[in-house]
Amino acid sequence: MNSDSDLQIAGDILEVPHLLQPVREHPSTVAEFAGLARAVAADPGQWRHLVRYDATTRWYHRLRTGPGYELWLLSWVPGQGSGLHDHGRSSGVLTMLDGALTEHTRRGTHTLTAGAQRAFPPGYVHGVVNDSLEPAVSLHVYYPALTEMPVHSTRCAGGGKTVVAGQDGSVRA
Repeated sequence: MNSDSDLQIAGDILEVPHLLQPVREHPSTVAEFAGLARAVAADPGQWRHLVRYDATTRWYHRLRTGPGYELWLLSWVPGQGSGLHDHGRSSGVLTMLDGALTEHTRRGTHTLTAGAQRAFPPGYVHGVVNDSLEPAVSLHVYYPALTEMPVHSTRCAGGGKTVVAGQDGSVRA
């Protein structure tokens, strides 16, 4: 026993980094997927030059893939929406990059603005629409990679209102 302290450290304290977990090349937890989305959002050079706006349909672009996951970039002109849907067996993280979107769920309505994030489990039913007068851009991470997007009934209670999904994919109260 050392007379200076009852605490003894085996080995050289400067060698501790070898005991730490290595940084993962690809995310595997919800927090890591949310962090990945925040990192992409913080670097517009990765995505801004890819964005296109299409008045006839929502525009989307697969930005990146990794083991079992995908990142999608979407643009929304005013009035465009997804309709009520879920993402099958995929979990997701929606991150707003520019503009604002309104999310309708059975529990209510939420406005998502630049920087906002929503994480959701498999089977989460929602409809997303650009209710504003300005275009919007969002980033979506899906794990496992998105293989289906089942459409749900045209009516969904949201915040005491009846939300109706139009055939064009729009959602309105």
